[in-house]
Amino acid sequence: MSSSSELACCYASLILHDDGIAITAEKILKLVKAANVEIESYWPGLFAKLAEKRNIEDLIMNVGSGGGGGGASPVALSVPAGGAAAAASAAPPPEEKKEEPKEESDEDMGFSLFD
Repeated sequence: MSSSSELACCYASLILHDDGIAITAEKILKLVKAANVEIESYWPGLFAKLAEKRNIEDLIMNVGSGGGGGGASPVALSVPAGGAAAAASAAPPPEEKKEEPKEESDEDMGFSLFD
C-alpha cells in the first residue's frame, strides 16, 4: 500500500499546487479521502513538509535531470529523509529535434554515377 499512498499524496500535492492552494497535510488528506483512497497516516505530513522546504515548480521542472542514480526511474517528488520516492507520472520534457543538414544527391550536382 505504500506506493499507492505515495502516489495519491503526490497527485494531491500536484493538484493543490496547480490550483495555487497551499500544500498542507490536511488538504492533501482531504483530497485523498475525496478520491476514496486509503493511505498511511504519515504520508500527508511528509509531503506537506516537502512542499514547505522545496519549490514544487522546481521539482516538476527537474524531473529526470540530475546525477547518475542508475537503475531507478526519475520521480517528480521525493521524500528527503526516508529515501522513499513518489512515483509521479509526469512526462519528461520533449526532446529538442535537431534538424540534420540535407545531404546533396548526385542529381543536384548535375551528374550521376550511371550516366
